[in-house]
This record gives sequence, structure tokens and C-alpha cells, in this order.
Amino acid sequence: MADNKSLTLSREEMRTAGEDVLDLVIDHFLHNHERSVTKPTDPAMLARWLQEPIPETGMDLGEVIEEFKEKALNTMTHLDHPRCFAFVPSPNNFVSALAEFMSSSFNIFAGAWLGPSGVAAIEMKSIDWLKTLIGLPKDSGGLFVSGGSMANLTALAVARHIKLQNNPTNAAVYFSDQTHSSVPKGLKILGFQPYQIRSIASDVHMRLPLESLAQRIDEDRKRGLVPFCVIANAGTTNAGAIDPLEDLVEFCKEQGLWLHVDGAYGGATAITQTGKTLLKGIEKADSITIDPHKWMFQPYEIGCLLVRDTHHLKEAFKVTAEYLDVLEDNGEQTNFCDHGVQLTRGFRALKFWMSLKTFGLKNFRDAVDQGINNAEYVQSLLERDPRWEIITDANIGVINFRFNPGYALSPGFHNQLSRDIILDGFAMITPTRIKDMEVLRICAINPRTTQQDFELTINKLTAMAEERLPAKLTA
Repeated sequence: MADNKSLTLSREEMRTAGEDVLDLVIDHFLHNHERSVTKPTDPAMLARWLQEPIPETGMDLGEVIEEFKEKALNTMTHLDHPRCFAFVPSPNNFVSALAEFMSSSFNIFAGAWLGPSGVAAIEMKSIDWLKTLIGLPKDSGGLFVSGGSMANLTALAVARHIKLQNNPTNAAVYFSDQTHSSVPKGLKILGFQPYQIRSIASDVHMRLPLESLAQRIDEDRKRGLVPFCVIANAGTTNAGAIDPLEDLVEFCKEQGLWLHVDGAYGGATAITQTGKTLLKGIEKADSITIDPHKWMFQPYEIGCLLVRDTHHLKEAFKVTAEYLDVLEDNGEQTNFCDHGVQLTRGFRALKFWMSLKTFGLKNFRDAVDQGINNAEYVQSLLERDPRWEIITDANIGVINFRFNPGYALSPGFHNQLSRDIILDGFAMITPTRIKDMEVLRICAINPRTTQQDFELTINKLTAMAEERLPAKLTA
């Protein structure tokens, strides 16, 4: 590869490498469940690898693929593994992986219309499908972004522009203490100071209490602050909790406040009958975050922001420049660069559109329903042993629990238990805190997880918990 300044490969080289990669991918989808969820990295190998200088001349592509396989694939944490129950797993699908390959291979630019654009049309149609599933009106809109963090940031930027005309002086924003960390992070990026950010203690059901919210807003107005936005949760990361959306819609309407719903996790349940009932009122929010790379089974990255009035996106983000004159629309085209932060955008919509067209909504709906049922099954397994204490009941795929043998355990017991099962490699379960209580948490949304996977995991976790009890008390 010494003389290849055009950066090209022959047909034979491309086909050989492509077949090697395709075999790797197919093997992953067929045999992922047989592997360890995670494997510790070899520090010595990592140290040697990080010291590698920039290669001045190229090497055989097959060797590069093998190095990637050895040093990265064989040591990674598989968040799409059927026994990965940490964070919010991302059980992707092969069709979407193919879509990503095509999108990057054709180097598709999805920032603007640029001619008779089937690319923009596919994103418009995909956004339209999500709007329909949520129940938003026809004149609503949105765009795909990298994930929930960027969707929340974009929504807050729109709310700041519409409600404050981009002047955040003395403005105040409100949410519960269960709200995702991306919200205070986004507010910090947008220039809000700590005194403007109100985190309100959640109730016993981990929801934002309307009475406390109303009281805090009233107090702030008397102090001269300007409340402008409330962020509600549609499925918290910690417990799957859903704030009282219908009540919050009415309250925010009366108070003249922007209501943003962070449904990055739970918003996808709207495609099911259970979700429609639980999320009633979400269709009246001013903006909504949904993460298809969570519970709509897409590979990273794809988040989505939906806005009730699509014109608000343009008002907040559209700028002009002489080199962008060609992108000026005539009312019949959509330039997504005018709807968000990015000018240069990848074609994230393709994987969502292509997988939904291939599998159909019914299969997606059944997969989400299965995730809800999975967590309920985990709860039934835990309830067979009285030493497992349910801290938050199974709720849209999430359950929190702790080991309680009837006496106080040492601090960090559950953190160590999580570490034990992660290092074992069989499953991945991470700890969290619920009302200052150290607990274990399972997010059970992978449609490829079997009941046997859950049974073996709980049995292994129980045995590990017993091993960590003081010897004199286990004898």
C-alpha cells in the first residue's frame, strides 16, 4: 500500500475484506449470547497498543481487521448481549447494521434537501411515523440527533429561544431529582447557572410531585425569577418512573411554561397499548425526546427530538450565509440543518426506516411488550427468595432490588456484588441509588433474552450474595 494516494482498493480486495467483515457481523448476531458480556482489558496489551506510532506506510487490510478483532472486539462490553441488564441496553438488529454500512459507504449527507432528495424524504417519513405513534398533530416536526443528551439539549435551546428570546437572565427551569443527568448538563452548556436550576424531590413513586412543583414556582416568581420550562420524565433511567403527564400538561398550559418530556427510555412504549395508557398526555407536550437506539432496537447513534410546532425549530436554529444560499427552500423542501445544531449530518434515519419497513410495527410492538413482561418475570423470580427485597416494582422494563438477609450488610455490599457478576462475565448488572439506598437494577428490554437467562442470572447472583455474607452467619 506504499503507492496508493487515491486511497482505493481493487474489486478483489474490497470483496475479500467485505466478506471477512460480513462473517464477523453474522457471527456476532448468531453467537453473541454464547460470549461473555464483558471481559477485562489486558493492561500490558493496552499499554503497548497506546504507544504505537502513526503508521507511515500501510499494511494489509486483512491484518488490520484481525488486529481490531483481537484488541477491541474480543475485549469489549456487549451492550446488546441478552444478559446485559445494565444502564439501558441497546439490542440492535442486522437490518439496521446494513443500513449503517450503506449510509457510510455512499457517504450520504443528510443536512439539506440538495435536489430531488429521497434522503430527506426518508427522514421526513420516519419523523412522521414517530409523530403518529406518539399522537402529535400534523404540523409538528422533529429531527434525528445523536442521542437523548443532544435531543434534550436541542429541546432546551428551543424552549429558551421561544420562551425567553435567548435571554436566560433570572430564568428558572424545573424537574425531579430522578431526571437524567443530560438535562442539568445541557442547561450548563446553554449558560444557566445553578441558582436557576430547580431539582425537586420525587415522591414515593419516584415521580415529580405537582404540588411541590407549583409551590416552588410560586416562590420563585415572588423572588423575581422567571419560570419558563418544566422537564417531565416518561420512563426514568433509575426506575422507569413516569411523571403525571396529563396534570403537568394542564399545569404548564395555565402557567405559560414550556413542557419538555424526556422519553429517551420510555417514550418507545407509546407503540404498545400499555404504553399508550401510561403515557397519556405526552402528545400534548411542547417537545419530546425519544431514543431509538434504546427501546426501538437501533445501533448507536440515533436519538430523536419531536417538537409540537415545527416552526419553533427553524426559529431557534436557522442562520444564513453566502455559501448556504443554495439551501434556501421554497416552502416545499426540508433542510434539517435549519432544525438543529448540525450542518453536516449523517443519514441516521435510514436504519430506523429500513428496519421498520423490514420487520413491521407489530414485531417492534411485540418486542417492547416482551421487555415490559421480562421485568415482571424477574420480579417473580426474586419474590421466590424472601432475602431479595423489591425496592421499586417492575415498571416498563426496569426493576430495583437489594439483598436483605435480615441484618445490616456492610456498606458497598451491592456495589461489590455488581462487580462480582460483571467480572464473572456471565451477566452485567449495575448498582444505583434509590432514595439514598444502595440497590441493584435490571433493565430487561432485550427481546432475545430468554426466561432461562433470567433464571440463571438470579441464581448466580443469589449464590454470589451468599458467598459475601459473613462466614459465621452463613454456617
